[in-house]
Amino acid sequence: MLPHPMDAAARHAELCETLRRHEHAYYVLDAPTVSDAEYDTLFRELRALEEAHPELQTPSSPTQRVGAEPREGFVKVERPVRMYSLDNAYDEAELREFDRRIREMIGEGFTYVAEPKIDGASIEVVYEGGAMIQATTRGDGKVGEDVTVNVRTIRAIPLHIPDERRFTLRGEIYIRPQDLEAINELRATRGEAAFANPRNAAAGSLRLLDPRQTAERPLRVAFYDRVEEYADSHSAMLEKLAQLGLPTHREHGRCADIDAVLAYIAAFDRRREELPYETDGVVIKLDEVRLRDSVGFTARFPRWAIAYKYAAEQATTRLRTITCDVGRTGQLTPVANLDPVQLAGTTVSRASLHNLDLIADKDVRVGDMVIIQKAGEIIPQVLGVDVSQRPPEAEPWVPPSVCPACGEEVVRAEGEAALRCVNPACRGRLLAGLWYFTRRGAMDIDRLGKSLIEQLVEAGLVADLADVFAVPAQRDALLGLERIGEKTADRLIAAIEDARVGRTFSRLLTGLGIPLVGSVAASLVAQQYGDLRTLLDTEPEAIEATLAAVHGIGDKIAQSVAAFVADPEQRAVMEKMLALGVVATEPVREVVEGGTLEGLSFCVTGSFDRKRDAIHEEIEAHGGEVHKSVKKGTTYLLAGDRVGKTKIEAAQKKGAQVIDEAGYAKLLAGEALEPPDESTETETEEPTEA
Repeated sequence: MLPHPMDAAARHAELCETLRRHEHAYYVLDAPTVSDAEYDTLFRELRALEEAHPELQTPSSPTQRVGAEPREGFVKVERPVRMYSLDNAYDEAELREFDRRIREMIGEGFTYVAEPKIDGASIEVVYEGGAMIQATTRGDGKVGEDVTVNVRTIRAIPLHIPDERRFTLRGEIYIRPQDLEAINELRATRGEAAFANPRNAAAGSLRLLDPRQTAERPLRVAFYDRVEEYADSHSAMLEKLAQLGLPTHREHGRCADIDAVLAYIAAFDRRREELPYETDGVVIKLDEVRLRDSVGFTARFPRWAIAYKYAAEQATTRLRTITCDVGRTGQLTPVANLDPVQLAGTTVSRASLHNLDLIADKDVRVGDMVIIQKAGEIIPQVLGVDVSQRPPEAEPWVPPSVCPACGEEVVRAEGEAALRCVNPACRGRLLAGLWYFTRRGAMDIDRLGKSLIEQLVEAGLVADLADVFAVPAQRDALLGLERIGEKTADRLIAAIEDARVGRTFSRLLTGLGIPLVGSVAASLVAQQYGDLRTLLDTEPEAIEATLAAVHGIGDKIAQSVAAFVADPEQRAVMEKMLALGVVATEPVREVVEGGTLEGLSFCVTGSFDRKRDAIHEEIEAHGGEVHKSVKKGTTYLLAGDRVGKTKIEAAQKKGAQVIDEAGYAKLLAGEALEPPDESTETETEEPTEA
């Protein structure tokens, strides 16, 4: 029997409060206060009460976490306050340098706060009037995707908090490793691929179009920041969030100085395996909020915070075979096929051996126990061999004499470390060439993945690069391919049609795979000729002479372009593209008279909010010169996010000043920069902070 209407509201409020308290104990404190059966009984009572009295139901009721229908896609949301990335430190010396810069700017009398760097998916959650009203992914920092409906399903996140003010919280969505095992077991029973690691599972769960599927995933969250000023210090802010019932990592420590930070890092490293989430480092921040403005920001990250990354994880496993991948130029790259092993949160079964010289230098043999590591925590590579475990039958690897893709003889040019297949009709070269041709830096046909490219080639629909543009006329044949339905076929056709008329000539030249011609050289060639028809109508000898005189190209690139145009097979492919309606012209670049960058040269590296090609064009339009790599005479290395140490070291060695976008903007405006100092910072990868 349901309670009297006068009593229903009181019982509803009591049930909501009780269920929220139990959810907080279970999902935030990891200390359940009731059994699952008891919780379910209370939940069913609340649901029945709301069915009888719909007026009592509110968006923050525990019954309202799931229920929305699947969506078509995600809405982009521009946030008023950007989510910054963090600079990285990899050793004590870099941390002490960070500390020196802080003290140089604000003196003494400050403290640090250190906290775990959780490996998950970044999220921003907004509360207003006590209710959760919006949740967005990190995106590019400025613009994220609205995932409010999905985030509402995460029981660790309260739908209501006892504070009416506007709260903008930032945190990390994660899945506990033990929960991932259960998820993957269930996926295996359904014939679905396993998630590689908890981070991928968390990020993928946030972007499911059906929130009911997200609700099935055991997602957790740890909030680590509030955008609006809330406390005098970061540590006090974290404690206040916890008092409101919001989940935090509960692992932060106040550190009086950099020595205390180092002690925290060492102690935290010893207990990382005990934590309910994966973490690869520690975030160090200036604790006093009032002092942060004095330290400020670069164009990419705050100067008052840094992420310390623990040494890259290594693993040892058995090398079973060595095979070769064939690239678009015919180069054969040796690959180690391994017994699967867990490394930095993913299962690794293949690792690069780079070239023949590396295999010989490290004496890598089939059957060896090899030590592998992820380069930059992304690409697995073989570091060395544990010779003590070498089986007696292990013999030095013999490189193939024929191409594994086409069976034709391979050659090794004098002075090169690589074998090459010189068969222009090689299927392996075609597949790699098509993949390169359709990537973002070239023709940008995003619906063409590797699997579909293989199907198109196997079905005889594509035999060269030009045939890509014949695919739209073969819709019926497309529908006969595996996993290609009406929508997929139409989207692919639309993407190809867009590329047919919507790409610049420089992008087309980049995608053609002309030896020695990358995006920078392609842009210079495109500026010289304007479109493909003009280039093909020019005599190869004239092409070589003209391009050799263009600053930034040189004799070898000029010869390569001329030879490519003269090659009958390559000409036939390019003529076919024109016959299929490919229109790729190069916009005439306006050059500013007396440009502010005249006499300056730049190497641009890392990632930016806009495409690097646009930055290259802007530099050249203002009289500057673009270098593909740092070399003697390069004036500036313009560094964005995720810059490798190699580029920085090259700049230091060759006298190029490292600048960020703020410094570049000053140069563009005609302002002089201060002489280089030690405060230049770069970021080696986009971190996920918590």
